[in-house]
Amino acid sequence: MSESQLETPDFVERLRGGDRAAFALLVKHYHSRLLSTARSLLQPADAEEAVQESWIAAHGALARFEGRSTVLTWLTRIVINQARMQLRRQGREIQFDPTEDAGDALAHRFRGDGHWQTPPLTWELHGPDALLTRDELKHCMEKHIDAMPDNQRLVLELRDIQGLDFDVICNILDISPSNVRVLLHRARTRLFQLVDHFQETGEC
Repeated sequence: MSESQLETPDFVERLRGGDRAAFALLVKHYHSRLLSTARSLLQPADAEEAVQESWIAAHGALARFEGRSTVLTWLTRIVINQARMQLRRQGREIQFDPTEDAGDALAHRFRGDGHWQTPPLTWELHGPDALLTRDELKHCMEKHIDAMPDNQRLVLELRDIQGLDFDVICNILDISPSNVRVLLHRARTRLFQLVDHFQETGEC
């Protein structure tokens, strides 16, 4: 069954009616995606626990699901709320209002007309050395993503990794489109600077 079929009114009615097979399909298709969302905020073991608790909460609330959002959006919101509760117990809180002015760290790379002032370097993508470099960069990017502020890492996960629409992300996080765009821009800027540095020096 495709993800689009998990969102049809007939399937949702099966879920709301307590159909165990339908719920099992939901878990099969969405568990890894929800776990990836939780891992953008929590350590792996905590993320697994948060998702398990979220499935329990979702199962108990399915009869009250009104269908005003997709099932995936609803589940993602439950997972993020569960993750935030775990963070609060650890004395951490996620702020989604990017009030500080970080400026545009990439502004010097562009001319006034929007074109490159200093274009990115061209990479040679063939051969064993290129494959090794690509793996090194992948590990470096993972390290830098892990070091991002929680709010930037989560928005990057939802938008650039999972491909959710801006409206859906705003709905899940209950924040304005402008805040989502600012957080996403800052996350992308960090990665751009990392790649830039890696291209020029070969170092993470």
